[in-house]
Amino acid sequence: MSYADGLMSTGEQIEYRTKQHPAIFIYGARYAILAVVLALLSLWLGSGMDPSGLSGTIKTLLGWVTLILFVGGIAVAIWTGLRYVNQEYVLTNRRVIQVEGVLNRNSTDSSLEKINDAVLKQSFFGRMLDYGDLTVLTASESGIDAMKMLRSPIVFKKKMLDAKHNFEVGMEREGWAPSPPIRDAVPVAAAAAGSAPAGPTAGPGAPAPTPASAPATTPPKTNPDEVTRTLASLADLRDRGAITPEEYEAKKADLLSRL
Repeated sequence: MSYADGLMSTGEQIEYRTKQHPAIFIYGARYAILAVVLALLSLWLGSGMDPSGLSGTIKTLLGWVTLILFVGGIAVAIWTGLRYVNQEYVLTNRRVIQVEGVLNRNSTDSSLEKINDAVLKQSFFGRMLDYGDLTVLTASESGIDAMKMLRSPIVFKKKMLDAKHNFEVGMEREGWAPSPPIRDAVPVAAAAAGSAPAGPTAGPGAPAPTPASAPATTPPKTNPDEVTRTLASLADLRDRGAITPEEYEAKKADLLSRL
């Protein structure tokens, strides 16, 4: 059982798990590879030197340099491999979890409800080898860091958006208050203010009733949690192509103005 399995709460289920692409091992061990190459070069230079005199001293120094570079490079490569093995990204029906660390384990998670957007970046080689950088944007200051060189990032993003949608649908079925409407509805009280007051009809000769002036209405204040949920829903619609990025930004500015 992995470390992430022990973090599951009651009723929480793992929907998908993945790791960084194996190419991250080459990238992380680049200095180790360079050190081993320099060690082999130093060994080749020292092998052709005379062991006596100044050449012998230089050969001895090159031998020590070769040993230090070789041992250091191997140690860095092993540490990079251990970090790769112990790091994983887990998607559950409630949150996204990032686990990392070798001796000291560190786990960071973001609730699906708080996720507002996900930004995916893939280079040319990333599209060829199927890896990329995925950044999860949340409503809180702390959350999942950028997922560097994530394996199959498009699959992970789609599954995360599907899990977020299913989570919100399940919350609505359990009585969770839906997000506020994108456009303000006309308040019922304001609509009733322009109607004639109820009461007996004035007889002939009675003074005409003075219409009550409609009170000035101001846009209602919106709860920050409701704004967060609405932004998340809008981001989901934008990612699915239901609305354009310009419409998303306009609705976002409108919602933030109500706080």
